[in-house]
Amino acid sequence: MIQVTKMDKQTIYIAADLIETIEASPDTSIVMRGGRRFVVLEPVEEVVKRVVEYKRAVHSGIAIRNAPAEDGIS
Repeated sequence: MIQVTKMDKQTIYIAADLIETIEASPDTSIVMRGGRRFVVLEPVEEVVKRVVEYKRAVHSGIAIRNAPAEDGIS
């Protein structure tokens, strides 16, 4: 998930894998696969950067290595 800031300054986390489009018109709108739309303060380039960083972390195994072990032992 990535962190973004809604127009009312509320921080939310969205599932990067469910983003369908990111638009700048002029505010940044993130449209999710289900049709839900979030208008955020971050520019398009910053949202894309966060998605790329998230996907790199997931595919490199960083997110998996930092997750707690299933048996509770880290």
